[in-house]
Amino acid sequence: MLLSVARLCQKRYLEGALLFAVLLHFKHIYVYVAPAYGIYLLRSYCFTANNADGSLKWRSFSLLHVTLLGLIVCLVSALSLGPFIVLGQLPQVISRLFPFKRGLCHAYWAPNFWALYNAVDKALTVFGLKCNLLDPTKVPKASMTGGLVQEFQHAVLPSVTPLATLICTFISILPSVFCLWFKPQGPRGFLQCLVLCALSSFMFGWHVHEKAILLAILPLSLLAVQRAKDAGIYLILTTTGHFSLFPLLFTPPELPIKILLMLLFTVYSFSSLKSLFRRERPLLNWLETIYLAQLVPLEIFCEVVFPLTPWKRHFPFVPLLLTSVYCALGVAYAWLKLYVSVLTERVPPRQKAD
Repeated sequence: MLLSVARLCQKRYLEGALLFAVLLHFKHIYVYVAPAYGIYLLRSYCFTANNADGSLKWRSFSLLHVTLLGLIVCLVSALSLGPFIVLGQLPQVISRLFPFKRGLCHAYWAPNFWALYNAVDKALTVFGLKCNLLDPTKVPKASMTGGLVQEFQHAVLPSVTPLATLICTFISILPSVFCLWFKPQGPRGFLQCLVLCALSSFMFGWHVHEKAILLAILPLSLLAVQRAKDAGIYLILTTTGHFSLFPLLFTPPELPIKILLMLLFTVYSFSSLKSLFRRERPLLNWLETIYLAQLVPLEIFCEVVFPLTPWKRHFPFVPLLLTSVYCALGVAYAWLKLYVSVLTERVPPRQKAD
């Protein structure tokens, strides 16, 4: 992905499109950021000129450029999917690429909006049972915390369907796509849209895997070295996002390894960005600093304290729930803060999209 981004920033559009098309067919999760690539290529390559005020010159549309992009996409798709089409296996491929029957969340909830939604539903269920507002016989046991990958129904809040997540995801990426089209800022605007598309899909997508947070962290690192505001958002997202991956490495021998790697990367990120923007205001405010600092006692509780308590036997999902919900707050905050920054950023009137 970074190589395709580099090619687009160098205005080598066809190479960037080819690399992304190959990447998308290697791993379909990159469909999350496909809108950013599509709009940027249409705006910067298929339309070859802007007006003096930076708006799009519609007469500059190039049919040749669109044809070349279409040929690249069709060629890569034919090479990748052609054998499956010939063998009549394409429906089987699609059913495996988009597993709508696996449920809204993984066995370990990705730290997104639906983790918060599930937690609220769980809290309301407990409250309803304590106050005799719900019928215990109609409340499913451990429907979301049983450690199984399956479809489930919420007990109090409305259950979420794949169509609902698709609509939420589409609505959440629209502002970033509009900014890329109507407020073009060249490669910087493309990177902003890329990160927001990745984060929006992560926040509202169906059956999102927790590793998908890396799709937003990686391109955001390119923005973090340009502005102090982006650097602060990056520190919040990368620290929270990497911490949220800890439950994937759950064996005792992996504990010191993941903690050491996390510390090395986090210390280097904070020190290097602080040195880069030393003449500007602090990258994080006091509330953000406190939030990130609380990850330390959370890890101690999940890895050391909780296993020694009798709760481990009856509520084994508690550490995962706490990690997911707490990290979801940080990811949601970084997403909102980046969106506010992009929407309120002023663009010079004569800046031309690259």
